[in-house]
Amino acid sequence: MPDEPDFQRELQRMQHTLPPWARRMLRHADKPRAVWIRVPAAIGLTVGGLFGFLPVLGFWMTPFGLALLAVDVPFMRKRVARVLAFINRKRADSAG
Repeated sequence: MPDEPDFQRELQRMQHTLPPWARRMLRHADKPRAVWIRVPAAIGLTVGGLFGFLPVLGFWMTPFGLALLAVDVPFMRKRVARVLAFINRKRADSAG
């Protein structure tokens, strides 16, 4: 049976696929005292990702928002790590 994906490792792998502004936001939101920024941003990104068919928004926002929310909601980490591992694996397969 394969190893369970690690949330932190998969989150770091996903960061390389994000736009530069999203990487900067994640770097600032990673601090423990930024929880009051992290949770509303996570909810906004998740909801915005549901409207990814619109020109300004993108479907990448949903997994990023869920990953950001999982930083503060421990019971979500295992599930989100699996989703991120799947996305990262698919991106690696399509890249070459």
